[in-house]
Amino acid sequence: MKRIMKTSEASGLEALLGENVLLLCMNYFYTGKLVGVNDTFVELKNPAIVYETGPWNEKGFKDSQPLHVSEFFVQKEAIEAFGKAK
Repeated sequence: MKRIMKTSEASGLEALLGENVLLLCMNYFYTGKLVGVNDTFVELKNPAIVYETGPWNEKGFKDSQPLHVSEFFVQKEAIEAFGKAK
């Protein structure tokens, strides 16, 4: 069976540019739209800090509070895991 496959040279965080993401960091969890990635940090637009996730199988978070800035920068060294947010 033949399938149409989308190919991209981007991988990891770069592949998620333009998507809403969840960053699991050393001390806190952050969510927002990933708008920038470089060697040192990532940039989130309309960021929020997640204090309590609630059940992982539910959409959204039990306690997510917006940070009162339009852009927020997170050091890549602090990110332990990441993914596209629901």
